[in-house]
Amino acid sequence: MKPSPRTSYPWSEALTFSWAALRANKVRTLLTALGLVIGNASVILVVTISLTSRDYILEQIRGIGSNMIYAFYEAGSQTATNIDADFVKMADVEAVREQLGPRITAATGIMSNYDRLVIEGREQDVAVLGTDEYYAPVRNHVLLAGRFLEASDVALRQKVAMLTGRLAERLYGSPRNAVGAVIKVHGLQFTVIGVFREKTSTYGLSELAGETIVIPISVIRYFTPVERIDPMYVQVRTPDDVVPVTGVVQQILESRHRPGARYRVENLTAILEAASSIALILTLVLILVAAIALIISGIGIMNIMLVTVTERTREIGIRKSIGATRGEILRQFLLEAVLISVGGGFLGIALGVAVPLSARYFSDGLDIPISGVSVAVAFAVSFLVGIVFGLLPANRASRLSPVEALRYE
Repeated sequence: MKPSPRTSYPWSEALTFSWAALRANKVRTLLTALGLVIGNASVILVVTISLTSRDYILEQIRGIGSNMIYAFYEAGSQTATNIDADFVKMADVEAVREQLGPRITAATGIMSNYDRLVIEGREQDVAVLGTDEYYAPVRNHVLLAGRFLEASDVALRQKVAMLTGRLAERLYGSPRNAVGAVIKVHGLQFTVIGVFREKTSTYGLSELAGETIVIPISVIRYFTPVERIDPMYVQVRTPDDVVPVTGVVQQILESRHRPGARYRVENLTAILEAASSIALILTLVLILVAAIALIISGIGIMNIMLVTVTERTREIGIRKSIGATRGEILRQFLLEAVLISVGGGFLGIALGVAVPLSARYFSDGLDIPISGVSVAVAFAVSFLVGIVFGLLPANRASRLSPVEALRYE
């Protein structure tokens, strides 16, 4: 009778042999996997930091005004009288509201001048802005105390005022103390109805200064010889319609004024796109750095496995002499490399996820996004590193001659 052919041992047995071999050299295994731990944690943390930074930057930009368009008179070549007529007027704001209708949520205009107030015992210039009830929602202002301007304040030419938080603190000690106080602007007494601040600081690049008083636009007309809206703000209903509406606003302004008058109509879309592009480039660069760390870790695994093959040459010879096939030897050493890389990958993923999660316990309301894609990619790369860099040592082990391997001391 012919002897029955030897049955190849299953993957589970190969896994058992591989695990036993790794446990026999725990320190070496841990140090070899350390590179994967650092690499995978770096990938997840890099993507997390990038996402957090991008979201923060975009939120800051959107905080200036959601889906916002701003417009103002830019230049002309006529006499002063004609230039006065070229300025954006409240009638232009009304025309934008009527012609764009449901495509926008609000349109508002700003008129500005200055007055002198005694602040902390010293006279100081303070910006005085005239606007309407749509200004606060368009510019995403945050109410600190009291209330915002209402339509009745504008329609009835009420002598009411709002103060920026900084001015309220300097004049009255706190926003709450300012509400109900009487302040003199251009010789008239105004009752303070509210205190506010910008949701996102524009660092003096908007019409708002640190010390600013806001009054109804119908009242500021008494103190301003020339009606000039600078700027006009338009809040578009949907983000996709911002660019088309920008063009329509440009056409409305140009059609209502003489040929040759130039109006600048801009939106924040370009800034948002630039911020997104910068965040994407930053993410790719940082991921590339993390990928280099993973490759270096893979080379480390390959070197250690080559040393392991050399140290276990006699063991390989014994196993081959009792019937182990080339495929079984290759499978065992490849599994060892994969176990090191995947184990290190799991530890790295756990570390990379734990850091942003733990940050939430140290700061209330802090929500750091964790990318599920980055976790999946980190695991896949770990598995791939184990296969790619473990294949050469495993192949070398499987090709050893049993006779020469048994002679190895």
